[in-house]
Amino acid sequence: MEKTFGYLADGGEARLYTIENGRLLAQITDYGASLVTLRVDGTDVCLGCDDVSGYERNGAYLGAVVGRNANRMSGASFMLNGEKVQLPANEGKNNLHSGPDSWGWRLWQVKAHTENSLTLGIFSPDGDQGFPGNAEFSVTYTIENDGLTIRYRGVSDKDTVFNVTNHAYFNLFGQDKPERAMDQELMVPAEFFCPDDAANIPTGEVRAVEGTPFDFRSFKAIGRDIGMDYEPLILQGGYDHNFVNKGEVCAVMRNPENGLTMTVTTDLPGVQVYAGNFLENQGKGGVYYGKRAGVALETQHFPDSVNHPEWVQPFVKAGQVWESTTRYAFA
Repeated sequence: MEKTFGYLADGGEARLYTIENGRLLAQITDYGASLVTLRVDGTDVCLGCDDVSGYERNGAYLGAVVGRNANRMSGASFMLNGEKVQLPANEGKNNLHSGPDSWGWRLWQVKAHTENSLTLGIFSPDGDQGFPGNAEFSVTYTIENDGLTIRYRGVSDKDTVFNVTNHAYFNLFGQDKPERAMDQELMVPAEFFCPDDAANIPTGEVRAVEGTPFDFRSFKAIGRDIGMDYEPLILQGGYDHNFVNKGEVCAVMRNPENGLTMTVTTDLPGVQVYAGNFLENQGKGGVYYGKRAGVALETQHFPDSVNHPEWVQPFVKAGQVWESTTRYAFA
């Protein structure tokens, strides 16, 4: 099923597409290839807006596919094949989510739509956002059995960067209960995380979670330790940090009252746990999303990994197909 999702300021029309399998229903708009709705047993657990105008006005990347490079990059630049690649700075002197013209704020093209799957594509020309190479990129949302799978695929005719994520915010109590978001319980198997400096750029340290508020190896409420007097929490205003994935399962979040559980799996080396510290957005159905109204679990290469050769690199060679899969499974 598809329907109009409203009109952009420039007059372009956005569409809303539905995929489902009975227990699960997802709605995705071609604006930003954004996940708008994710209903599990009738409860909408994904933050979003009622129409595309809400997405044009918000800066929170609600449900958006972010590329070519997600998260932050120091100095808005990196070296590739001995040459400096300069991107626009849009967070101080640094680059966030590839700059002011992120893929999350563009209309994508629908390539295929079935009852339980949707594929959208985007063409990113050479020099787009500052990145080298003409890039063809696609994302496929598929509802399979007990979960939603997101498959990414990209190829460029020049060496470039692919580090793409989905920026959905989740609240397993329901998107209409923002006051309960910090009561969600989170388990992250990671033994290490990446502290950031005051500009939200990783310092380069990979710190053990043991003995810190970042130890989520056993379930705990996300809000339990978020206000502790601990420098990484103070600098970022709460959780907004990369965790070093230990295996395929990078995070498990649950509603402790009804037991609804979401398990996140990925083939990428990191996951950004962002507790929505700066959310200020009008949401669906008249709901206002204030500070910490939802939690994003962004599968990714480490932030600023392009400038840290000791970390897994997001560079791809010309003609090399980049693929990645993230899955949200519900029990």
